[in-house]
Amino acid sequence: MNRTIVGAFWLVVYLIVILSPLFIMMIRPAPAERSFWVEFSVGLGFVGLVQTAVQFALIARYKTITAPYGIDLILKYHRQIATIAIALLIAHPVILVIHNPALLSLLNPVGGSMASRAGNWALYTFILLALLSHFRQRIRLDYEVWRVTHAGLAILAILLSHVHIRLSAYYTATPWKHGVLIGISVVMIASLGYLRLIKPAFMRRRPYRVVNVAADRGDTWRLTVEARGHDGMRFKPGQFAWLKLGPSPYSVEEHPFSFSSSAQDPERLEFGIKELGDFTGAIGSLPAGTTAYLDGPHGAFSPDLEPAAGYVFYAGGVGITPFISMLRTLADRGDKRPILLFYGDKSWEETAFTDTLAGLVERLDLTIVYVLENPPEAWDDEEGFIDADVLERRLPDEGIERLHLICGPAPMLAAVEAALQERAVPLRLIRFERFDLV
Repeated sequence: MNRTIVGAFWLVVYLIVILSPLFIMMIRPAPAERSFWVEFSVGLGFVGLVQTAVQFALIARYKTITAPYGIDLILKYHRQIATIAIALLIAHPVILVIHNPALLSLLNPVGGSMASRAGNWALYTFILLALLSHFRQRIRLDYEVWRVTHAGLAILAILLSHVHIRLSAYYTATPWKHGVLIGISVVMIASLGYLRLIKPAFMRRRPYRVVNVAADRGDTWRLTVEARGHDGMRFKPGQFAWLKLGPSPYSVEEHPFSFSSSAQDPERLEFGIKELGDFTGAIGSLPAGTTAYLDGPHGAFSPDLEPAAGYVFYAGGVGITPFISMLRTLADRGDKRPILLFYGDKSWEETAFTDTLAGLVERLDLTIVYVLENPPEAWDDEEGFIDADVLERRLPDEGIERLHLICGPAPMLAAVEAALQERAVPLRLIRFERFDLV
């Protein structure tokens, strides 16, 4: 089915789910109407609660849901819409107090009724969840610790919210109405069980074994794994998988990495991994034979999904990894379409996969433009950043329509997008991959 149609379908489903409390509130029997601002604040609270519950489904990596958009876009949306949902929840009591200042005492976390206390603690838990997420890196909160606390706080906040709703019992005095709201939350929270319990059970049946860890330039490692007792993983070039290392697929520690191997060989998979933290910094010492588990493939960043007469690839730093997979796959297929690769990095010494790219030039209609911030002496390629000036000099003026694929740091994505818009490249021919998933 067309990806646009599938994407529109899931968008409609999402809107129906988050707006369902408003429809439920209007179904008879309904309580007597109150002032507009009271009803408005209650509506915001209901919608905000369901939106927070839906976040569990957004992060559960359901391929059917993420396929039309790409999981990087889904996770970005998750971060943004969760902030909006919490803002709606905060607006609920704030509007009530502004409308009736006498209600200010109900905001006391240890005062008021049991219903108001449950609501207060739910709101404070949501706020704590948001603050820890926003400031995680600044306070150096370990990623795995944050993941556990993030899920735990979210579940606690939703439970407290339902206690508040049940004890308030204004719009949910009819049992079935509150039952529907509880059902939505239960189904959504069950997505966490799917991600943490059911998926690992399937992964246990399809283990991999580390066969090689090779150093490349720029603190980059090439990690190669082989399927053990099964036929491997079929993926599209440009996609990625979450990797777990060790004897158990139930480990909390997992990280997303793009495939750098050819999609034509599903049994032997390679990842390009740059040293950026504790986990990636230890990859180089990983012994051969280590058990690995993969959750994938994920992602909608692939030439297989966007047939075109030719391609222009833009890579920044470790963003070269998915393009290595694309180029290797196209070479193995004997593809003859023209490809132009812009590859930017800090220096030649930090530029990874150059040996692989040199070999691919011989097998493809591939032109590479290296763009270095600090080039060596007698450098005859581009200097600085991949920007409008570089594109003006190097983008071909031809009669074919090429698809432009961009992967790299956020500033590079913005610069390349702006440069392409200056050259009147249609948005339908531009695709992005953001690798800051964690």
